[in-house]
Amino acid sequence: MHTLFITLLVIVSIALIVVVLLQSGKSAGLSGAISGGAEQLFGKQKARGLDLILHRATIILSVLFFILTVLVSFFAV
Repeated sequence: MHTLFITLLVIVSIALIVVVLLQSGKSAGLSGAISGGAEQLFGKQKARGLDLILHRATIILSVLFFILTVLVSFFAV
């Protein structure tokens, strides 16, 4: 059982890394750091298409990562 959870944890970890790296950046470098606050406050844009899918996948994979980490530590005894 412990080996199964560790294997699933490794797969979820790699998938989480890939999904986070595939997401587009929120700012455009130094100019985004200066004007980024105003754009986020007044120009809220909802994620659409691939960005929405990647955002939801990140949430799901991070929850799975947390649960599997707790299960691995619980069955390590």
